[in-house]
Amino acid sequence: MSASVSEFEFIRSEPARGTIYLPDAVVGAQRRLARAWLWLGLFALIGSGLFAILLVISRTPGVQNLFPVADFFRLALVVHVDLSVLVWFVAMAGLLWSLQVRAVAMPLAKAALAACAAGTAGMLVAPFAGGGEALMANYIPVLDGRVFLAALVVFGIGATLLVLHALLAAPRPGQSPAAVGALQFGSNASAVAMAVALLAFAWSWWVMPASLDGKAYYEVLFWGGGHALQFTWTILMLLSWLWLAGACGARVALSPRIVALMFLLALVSVFVTPLAYLAYDIASVEHRNLHTWAMRVGGGLAIAPVMLAVILAMLSKLELSSAQRPLRAALWSSMAVFALGGVIGVVIAGNNVRIPAHYHGSIVGVTLALMGVVYFLLPRLGYAAPVSRLARVQPVFYAVGQALHILGLVWSGGYGVQRKVAGAEQVLRSTSEIAGMGVMGLGGLIAIIGGLLFVVVVIRAMRVPPNAERAA
Repeated sequence: MSASVSEFEFIRSEPARGTIYLPDAVVGAQRRLARAWLWLGLFALIGSGLFAILLVISRTPGVQNLFPVADFFRLALVVHVDLSVLVWFVAMAGLLWSLQVRAVAMPLAKAALAACAAGTAGMLVAPFAGGGEALMANYIPVLDGRVFLAALVVFGIGATLLVLHALLAAPRPGQSPAAVGALQFGSNASAVAMAVALLAFAWSWWVMPASLDGKAYYEVLFWGGGHALQFTWTILMLLSWLWLAGACGARVALSPRIVALMFLLALVSVFVTPLAYLAYDIASVEHRNLHTWAMRVGGGLAIAPVMLAVILAMLSKLELSSAQRPLRAALWSSMAVFALGGVIGVVIAGNNVRIPAHYHGSIVGVTLALMGVVYFLLPRLGYAAPVSRLARVQPVFYAVGQALHILGLVWSGGYGVQRKVAGAEQVLRSTSEIAGMGVMGLGGLIAIIGGLLFVVVVIRAMRVPPNAERAA
């Protein structure tokens, strides 16, 4: 009989060479690399939270007029999005990929980390160094100034080196047991998806029509690669769900072959990306629509079966240790918010704030899953396990705030409130519109606090010896 996902050797003190796993301990250069990626992710979340405060203030009725921040809304939105989505997700990918025990080409790995860190620092400095016009392109908004664009290029180089190292370090097929190999396949699939995304960015830049500039230029530049990146984040989320369920001791009723098939389904549609470039001009409607179709159809095929299997497994797992409870909270919160975003995606109509409500749900679902994996990895990286009450409450607090934020946007979107505007530009006419954006602002504030609490929990764990007693 095939082994279930719960029988994967999630904690292995003597891992087989060439496997990816959730180890009992990570040591040496591998530990230093993983820790560094974690720190980069934390800095990205801190910076994103600070800029998110400007976003919430600039859109919250009654408060927006007390602070002169409306003019900074677009600038804050650019930096917030790039830190909370691009930098945080790439840093977490670097952390998870660094768990591969085949420590090859370590100088390449260090160069990737250094470039990503330098690029992140440049993005943070850019708003205070001339900034440039904020161009709200989808997936990767930019400040059209030399400092920010140079920082983005440096970060892109770092991401490219990271993917190269992940692919070079990937174990050869057949070296791992079937159960472990299925998860390894998922990790490799996420790296392949990011490689396709980077290829798409380069392809768009190479064939870019000379007539395009400003927002239209960056919209076309990042459209194809941005869609491909969503497959990377989706696969990492599915991988995190399975890891967290296994770490909680849940018996997920999926064989290794089915798990590998789910990852393959999540990956296969990413190869529509080069076809879109070969078939249509990158500025054409057909090109844009093909990317959108691939993401909608292929991106969701694997999510529902894995989510259902994990839910059924977790429903039967009621007794957990103090170290497992934060993992359960992160897992349930991730699935709930991601499902909320998916439902909202069905009712999107027009260019209003329902669109950011949809992708906030998807993005936050990925973020919560990665937060849970960080909690699990902390003691494996030589830190204390986060077992406090704050660690158990933080994922739920963050999820509730994001849910209110999302529902407030959906409410307001029903009245036609436009996206990517703030302050008086929102033109809130009715009490219902004001109430909806008020709920959005309250939820946004709670979510910001929840995100910063994650940073607090992690840093506290880093400062406490692994075996020390901690207050609840």
